[in-house]
Amino acid sequence: AQSDVVQAKMRELAQGLAISGALKAANSAYIKARVPGELQDLTVREGDWVKAGQVVAKVDPTESIWRIKQAQEQADAARSQIDIAQRQFDNNRSLVDQGFISKTALDTSSSQLLGAQATHKAALAAVEMAKKSLDDSVLRSPISGQVAQRLSQPGERVAVDARVLEVVDLSRIELEASLSASDSVNVKVGQTAALQIEGVAQPVAATVVRINPSAQAGSRSVLAYLAINNAAGGAAPTLRQGLFAQGTLGTARQKALTLPLSAVRTDKPTPYVQLVENGRVVHRPVETGVRGESDGEPMVAVAALPDGATVIRGTVGTLREGTTVKYTAAAAVA
Repeated sequence: AQSDVVQAKMRELAQGLAISGALKAANSAYIKARVPGELQDLTVREGDWVKAGQVVAKVDPTESIWRIKQAQEQADAARSQIDIAQRQFDNNRSLVDQGFISKTALDTSSSQLLGAQATHKAALAAVEMAKKSLDDSVLRSPISGQVAQRLSQPGERVAVDARVLEVVDLSRIELEASLSASDSVNVKVGQTAALQIEGVAQPVAATVVRINPSAQAGSRSVLAYLAINNAAGGAAPTLRQGLFAQGTLGTARQKALTLPLSAVRTDKPTPYVQLVENGRVVHRPVETGVRGESDGEPMVAVAALPDGATVIRGTVGTLREGTTVKYTAAAAVA
């Protein structure tokens, strides 16, 4: 049939690099406890939506409240010491003016006044620190997104920096691909790739947006980050963090005389193709070159073939050289 043959002709080959990796949200954050205490008012669960600045949980503020009261009492006590030192300084200044005491006593009372003022300022700073601890007992989401993990439960006593929630923003998803040092040389920002993602029927387009300037320790691999267009977005995104993706990254384009890769046969010592010449099958050795894709089909560049040569596809199988070829008529359309 006419569909069993293909023409050798000039085509633009898209050379690609096989990549794979897991999808990651470009923006994600762990919400951690900043002060120790009992976790309270944690109501959100995995899959719930949160907004930036939204209160998601609290740590028991009792200790922070009492620390504020303690610091405030110390500040009040320091303030009273300022009043005492100020009165003593004023009295000594009057006595010095009248000549009853020496100037040394005035200098001593001045130093005591300055010390009391410094103590009061330190006590006020302690009050502000205690208020900051009280504010830190309220846990807020730093970004808008969905809760991916709930790592603590209400009623638990959490320590400082204990992870409570993980929030991910699925509006921007990236593929983190690991490349060998030699392959990374040909990868540039702006190159595109077609990815096959598990659970998604159609190929998904992605674009290289960043390349890590440093190689990974040990493996010496280089990480490239490809932004994926999550078209669904919004309330029901189709792509999830952690899904596995693989595909081909287009690194270059080249024009060459090409054939489908399956049309080049390798059951002889040298590669060859089956041509149709003058109505008969002819076996012709070829030299293969670069490989790539054209219109989604794997292609290979070939030499020693005329442009426009009719080549039998690999799906037909091996035909004896010299076999007569006759094309079948097109099927009638009902």
